Amino acid sequence: MKKNYTTERLLLSELTLKDTEFIIELVNTEGWLKFIGNRNIKTKEDAIKYIQMLLDDPGIVYWVVKSKEQNIQIGVVTFISRKHLPHPDLGFAFLPQHSGKGYAFEAATIVLNDIIKEHPTLLASTLDGNISSMKLLEKLGFTPLKEELEENIKVFYYSITLDKLSIDANIKTFFGIFNNKNNQQANWDPINKVCMPETMIIKKNKNERVIYNLNSFIEPRKKILSDGTLVDFEEKEISSETKIVNNIAQRYSRYQKNGILNGKPFNECGTKFFQFIKTNNEWKISSIIWEDDNI
Repeated sequence: MKKNYTTERLLLSELTLKDTEFIIELVNTEGWLKFIGNRNIKTKEDAIKYIQMLLDDPGIVYWVVKSKEQNIQIGVVTFISRKHLPHPDLGFAFLPQHSGKGYAFEAATIVLNDIIKEHPTLLASTLDGNISSMKLLEKLGFTPLKEELEENIKVFYYSITLDKLSIDANIKTFFGIFNNKNNQQANWDPINKVCMPETMIIKKNKNERVIYNLNSFIEPRKKILSDGTLVDFEEKEISSETKIVNNIAQRYSRYQKNGILNGKPFNECGTKFFQFIKTNNEWKISSIIWEDDNI
């Protein structure tokens, strides 16, 4: 894992003893006290002892997140190996005045994508009632693992694997290929990166079905997305379930799509099933079947 990370809006660097004032503020916020716990840190001396304790533990890494634009510290992303857990734990905490801006997702994503290469299974946990944390974990790709009662407090555990994260990335790429919203030009090259050359694609429509290979699927869509037939089009996954067994996987995906087809706006939902095969440590789509709702 790296000591420093950079994103479009953020700088992440490992915690140091120079971060005392920020730590005092962070650990005394309402959210930290309620969902992480009271560390009884009120003074600079308290903060120095706390930070030194973290630095001395080889199983703990804290990255301080700083806003590039404002040049201020806004939160932390953490990586902790806990004795009672079989895999390391990814965490995050941000000052309340900087919540709701996507900073936590942006910071956690870059750390997650790096450390999961070395630790192919990661955990995360949150307390009962921390809805914003649960939503963020699910957005990052974590899935619920178990619930446990610890000191009369319900703790929710989540997990993610390198395989799941790779499949998530492929799905995001696939849906993004066809978007031409806001005059965006469709980029077709990625479809050959996420799909096998032999990929079979099936569209179900009432009592009929249409079966495509990769080329016969792409060509008509290239045309309508570039000749004005279908404009301002966007398709995205809105919920999913992924089952991975060794080197094969299946993704159940609910999707939403909208745009303007032949001058008429539309907004539809539907279901897709993706089949995946892992070869040479890469996951590739081997087949897709989909059906729009109410068709």
